[in-house]
Amino acid sequence: MLHYKFFKWALMGVFFLITPSFSQEFDPISVPLSPRNANYTMDVKLNPDNKIITGSTTLEWVNITEHGAPDLRFHLYYNAWRNNKSSFFKSVRYDSFNSSRYRDDEWAYSDVKSMRITYEDGREVDLTPQLTFIQPDDGNPDDRTVLQAPLAEPVESGSKVTVSIEWEAKVPRAFARTGAIGDYYFVAQWFPKIGVFEANGTWKCHQFIQTEFYADYGNYDVSMTVPTGWVVGATGQERSQQDNGDGTTTHRYYQEDVHDFVWTANPYAQVYTALFEDPSLPSVDMRLLLMPDHLHHKDRYFEATRAALKYYGTWFGAYPYGHITVVDPAYQSRSGGMEYPTMFTGGTRWLSPPEMLSPEGVTVHEAGHQFWYGIIGNDEFEDAWMDEGFNTYSTTRTMEAAYPERVLTKRYFERFIPVVFSSVKRGASRTAGADGFGGFYSNLKRDAMATQSWQQGPNAYGLNSYTKPGLMLRTLENYLGWETFQKVMSTYFDRWKFKHPRPRDFFAVVNEVSGQDMSWYFEQIYFSSNVFDYGVGSVKSKAVEKTKGYLEKEDGLVFENLSKKDTKDGDDKKQFLSTVFVNRWGEGVFPVEVQITFTDGSQATEQWLGRERWTRYDYTRSSRIERVVIDPDHKLTLDINYTNNSWIKESAAPLAAGKWAAKWMIWVQSVMEYLSFFA
Repeated sequence: MLHYKFFKWALMGVFFLITPSFSQEFDPISVPLSPRNANYTMDVKLNPDNKIITGSTTLEWVNITEHGAPDLRFHLYYNAWRNNKSSFFKSVRYDSFNSSRYRDDEWAYSDVKSMRITYEDGREVDLTPQLTFIQPDDGNPDDRTVLQAPLAEPVESGSKVTVSIEWEAKVPRAFARTGAIGDYYFVAQWFPKIGVFEANGTWKCHQFIQTEFYADYGNYDVSMTVPTGWVVGATGQERSQQDNGDGTTTHRYYQEDVHDFVWTANPYAQVYTALFEDPSLPSVDMRLLLMPDHLHHKDRYFEATRAALKYYGTWFGAYPYGHITVVDPAYQSRSGGMEYPTMFTGGTRWLSPPEMLSPEGVTVHEAGHQFWYGIIGNDEFEDAWMDEGFNTYSTTRTMEAAYPERVLTKRYFERFIPVVFSSVKRGASRTAGADGFGGFYSNLKRDAMATQSWQQGPNAYGLNSYTKPGLMLRTLENYLGWETFQKVMSTYFDRWKFKHPRPRDFFAVVNEVSGQDMSWYFEQIYFSSNVFDYGVGSVKSKAVEKTKGYLEKEDGLVFENLSKKDTKDGDDKKQFLSTVFVNRWGEGVFPVEVQITFTDGSQATEQWLGRERWTRYDYTRSSRIERVVIDPDHKLTLDINYTNNSWIKESAAPLAAGKWAAKWMIWVQSVMEYLSFFA
């Protein structure tokens, strides 16, 4: 899977020296931030009567690898809804979906009517007769989501070609974050989109099966014709509006250095604007398209967007585009909670008091994807954790900073069970309990994070893309310290922005910046399905027995059996021998602290590397053990069961009741966190 070659990035550095100038439409208005090797000019028209988009695309594509490209490959995502034989409908995430729920007019398609290629020397070739559908992933002959255009003459290294495409697409019923419901349109993954030609000379153009997307950077110049009076939002900024005099208006949007383009249109959204300002960061114009029934959420959307821009920008690197659009999706549009360059969708509910942090949580998360996805363009299809996991971690940290007194778990639970829940708000709660919420334990064991995202099981995908990598990063922060880890993240961001990093690239930055070889850590978490679970085994304290038995004396071997009455004054003070056993129940090994507290208030702190399955600690003191806690600061957020990390001197019945109560509260808290985060 880790097949990118490092020379690609050096080649990108000289790209602008060897690439011919773009046409007037693509003349850069700023210093290029990206290779800009996939540039689109599109003119499209929406017919709301039949939900059909007719489009004309001019693609300027540059081969930035050292290999010739023998063909071109394009994504036709809307063919996932062409029929119920597509790989999308047969995937493990949607195989239970009942396609009979679709009416006849709710299916979709994407058809290329013609395709022509123009080489740099002016030669033009009609590719239409050679177009064919391929299925590089599953071999499903009925799947039509990847279109191949064989070439009689390859596109050589460093060469630019212009591809002209005439096409038509029918918009599906709103599903999987695209489509239409009534006259609300959210149009994503909608146009014939070229794949990524990798540095090793192969195409990365996966079928649309069950995960997300991957594309090269470029400039987008898109004109969209919709009914007059409709509100339009899109990637980039609007450059012009033209009333066509026939009941339609053409909106032209333009954006540089992005790897996708999305737009929305409807007749009833309310438009609001605001400004993000921070002394240490560039200002950003914020635009909000708000549904009329959510007008009371206007300020909350802006507040949360500001929080993401501030903290992500301060910790990792500044947002570079100068503008951002927030879309409040229509009810049942299935377009909420999704990221796109310079634009994202939020999400809220009809009942969303401020304490629920909805839409705040979703807004921070999706705005955060402008960084981990938009600027850092990893392959979401194969390594979804590199944006979703990074963003889960970053979202949690931002929510802590921006809403410290409104964190759901703190509000409901922290004062009830402070020991168990002292770090819940740090993103660890969903791991609590070996049989906890969502079958965490069993699904963790199913697939390692290193398994390509699209090949993971139905439940393993979410855990390995969001939860586990988020906890991996939090644990790494705890291990290295915030100052070092923040430097790791900012270095990684600066080095790989507008590029396509792979997992090994992040691991290399961690080792470089920290000055430590963290391979032992990533081998366990990324390359294996090991789980971490430390627990207190047993604790015993008993009075030290008086001297008994044969002892060596000056006059030889003597038997003694001292009783209290035989001791001198002051020698009858009780001493206790205390023994603690701690266990490593999981396969994962991580250094932890073991904190022992005695009844007189004194403490002993042990450093356990965790290499053994168990270890023992003995103490002779004047007081018994009152409490034992493994990892008291919850540095190992990957521990799957916090309820066995502590022991308190109590009677058996109350202790058992407390343990079960804690498990139940953790489960309830997990459910509430899940619902509030993804609402």
